[in-house]
Amino acid sequence: MVFVADVSGIAYDALKMAVEHVLDKIREGKKLATEDILVLYLGTIVSDLREIRADIARLDSRIDETNKRIDETNKRIDEVSKRIDETNRRIDDLTKSLTAQIAETNRRIDETNKRIDAVQTTLLEMQKLLIELVKSRR
Repeated sequence: MVFVADVSGIAYDALKMAVEHVLDKIREGKKLATEDILVLYLGTIVSDLREIRADIARLDSRIDETNKRIDETNKRIDEVSKRIDETNRRIDDLTKSLTAQIAETNRRIDETNKRIDAVQTTLLEMQKLLIELVKSRR
């Protein structure tokens, strides 16, 4: 790769010298040959290519920075997701606990209702017995 860069640099320098030579011809008012026009055109193209390469290098740098920011954002999202998962697990555990407590409370209420029904039945039987006792004493 170093060899290619060296050749590219040498070719650029040679083209630059050729362009300067053609510009000297223009300044002197000499007629340009087809090759001279081609050299000017190549000089323009090479200049544009250098600008494009510089733009690409800047864009690559910005893309790298953006990718880093995206990676950091993804890490934060992963951390938040873990926290959400932990919170959901705690909510599920709390739901199970509350459901068990509600079931136990309902069971105790049912037992109390049965005892109340039994007491009420006993009171009704006692009332009937008292009514019969009062009737029998008259």
